[in-house]
Amino acid sequence: MKDTLSLPLLVATALVVTALWGFNFVVIAVGVREVPPLLLACLRFVLAALPAVFFVPRPQVAWRLLVAYGLFLGVGEFGFLFTAIRWGAPAGLSSIILQSQAFFTALLAVAFFGERFRWHHALGLLVSGAGLALMGWARTPKGGLTMPLSALVMLLLAALMWAAANLLTKKMGRVDTLGLMVWSSLVSPLPLLALSWAFEGRTVVLTALRHLGWLSLGAIAYLAFMSTLVGYGLWNWLIVKKGASAVAPFSLLVPVFGISSAWLALGETLTPGHLAAAGLILGGLAIHIFGGRVGWPPPSRKALGGP
Repeated sequence: MKDTLSLPLLVATALVVTALWGFNFVVIAVGVREVPPLLLACLRFVLAALPAVFFVPRPQVAWRLLVAYGLFLGVGEFGFLFTAIRWGAPAGLSSIILQSQAFFTALLAVAFFGERFRWHHALGLLVSGAGLALMGWARTPKGGLTMPLSALVMLLLAALMWAAANLLTKKMGRVDTLGLMVWSSLVSPLPLLALSWAFEGRTVVLTALRHLGWLSLGAIAYLAFMSTLVGYGLWNWLIVKKGASAVAPFSLLVPVFGISSAWLALGETLTPGHLAAAGLILGGLAIHIFGGRVGWPPPSRKALGGP
């Protein structure tokens, strides 16, 4: 039975978590200025795993699922996400586009679990697809593309990797999300370091490690502790207290905080075209999430969450 939790405390805690996850995109943008993206992701998961792995119980799931989750989420999603932002994807827009993982999750669930692709999934996908197309063509007032095509592709690949990780959690069944994040973080650092060494270069990696400044260290600490441990810890606590259906819709606030914090901290501005595209993407996501409540069960929390 779920414990009682006052509505003001539920809302306040959910706002804290979504704000942490939204500001996460600004921190990534700051971090990749001095640290290569794959190396930054590697360092994030080193700190997320150590020393927390000695205090957080291992989730009761098979090691093969735990390893696969760490590869898809840690190496796949965050490797692509950090690289996309390094390649010029604006932090605020990235927080929106990454939410396309919900649609990839629904499509993969149809392919691998035989789930039905319902009317609200199709309608939401069409609306958000139109938003993504508009986002790809939106231009700055000077006529230049704001989102490089290569970065947009990287963001969509990150969303696909997140969706694959969502299907793994579905296969695991009920699992402690904090324990899953901590223990799967043990899997990610070595592959990320190998990829960084191979693609970003030995000299670049060693130079970055030797010259880590306070700003870079602060970014790594935020990504590991505030976004991963505190964020997922509080999110899991809310789900235990109030249930997934009451908590999951708050994830729609992550892009709101992502855009606003990018505007305040980085000076990112959106043209009318970007605003229209963002509205379509978030509108399609809302249809995807809430449309099923008209005569259908609400979506699983496993398709939602933070970066």
